[in-house]
Amino acid sequence: MAKRTKIKLKHGRELELMRAACHTASQILQEVAAFIAPGKTTLEVDQFAGELMKARGCRSAFLGYRGFPAFTCISLNEEVVHGIGNQRMIQPGDIVSLDVGIVQNGWIGDNALTVPVGEISLETKRLLAATEQSLYDAISFARAGLRLADLCGAVEAHVKPLGFSVVREFVGHGVGRDLHEEPQVPNYRPQGKTPILEPGMTLAIEPMVNAGVAYVKILADGWTVVTEDRKPSAHFEHTVLITDGEPEILTDRPRTALPEQLGI
Repeated sequence: MAKRTKIKLKHGRELELMRAACHTASQILQEVAAFIAPGKTTLEVDQFAGELMKARGCRSAFLGYRGFPAFTCISLNEEVVHGIGNQRMIQPGDIVSLDVGIVQNGWIGDNALTVPVGEISLETKRLLAATEQSLYDAISFARAGLRLADLCGAVEAHVKPLGFSVVREFVGHGVGRDLHEEPQVPNYRPQGKTPILEPGMTLAIEPMVNAGVAYVKILADGWTVVTEDRKPSAHFEHTVLITDGEPEILTDRPRTALPEQLGI
């Protein structure tokens, strides 16, 4: 007898609710991204996100999750993911990775992007453009009948030839009623047999790409992940539905970087 998958499939009313949650998450992410500016602290940005969530009748999927103390994950420059809002002031030339996850009517929307603050270096522009493009490359493989490995491998296949590296310790994941569901979605081609993608799967695909080495460290707060060489890192994420046809980006938003303008 074939082994039953642990991956939770969503259909009908479940998908309607999840689409709504993801739409709200995308709106909040875009509003918070627009709020980011020099002189603001990351704590102010996080509190603004919390106010938006309250106004829309949803709550943070992160606050209190395994003890996480903030509404959002805000990670600057060398910080990869899981940064906590504090008194650190945002400066011109920074990049701010912003991860917003919300719970609405019992369903989760999860998405992220990296925001340039003012003018940033050409190399950092290339990093952001490459990371965002790798997300869309991966989404192009989010099709029923393909293997998860094809999707995962697309991220590293795009960024590695450009001189960037993918974080291996932290990965994307299934998402639905729970923030982290099966399967894990790494940003490199995993070894061994991976699941065949099926309609109804909902995946949080989230490339985390470093300008330098792939290695990372966790700071003393127990959460904030930084690059080992302290070079910048970028993070982009969408929640994506596997359908019978084209992938459906549940957290859809305008793209922020145009790779062709940077020769990527």
